[in-house]
Amino acid sequence: MKEKLIIKRKSLQGEDGYKTFSIRIKEETVQELETLSKETNRSRNELIGLLLDYALKNCEIS
Repeated sequence: MKEKLIIKRKSLQGEDGYKTFSIRIKEETVQELETLSKETNRSRNELIGLLLDYALKNCEIS
């Protein structure tokens, strides 16, 4: 008897703990992200996530 091919349901967008949205940033910031991306071999998206996580954990409201 052949084994069955089991195809799991794909989770809907946003159910993986991530959300997609757009932002407006300065061209200078984009260039800095591009440079950092090339130097680290990381995507802009990954870098933005890392930078936002760091900023949120290290910000202080006065």
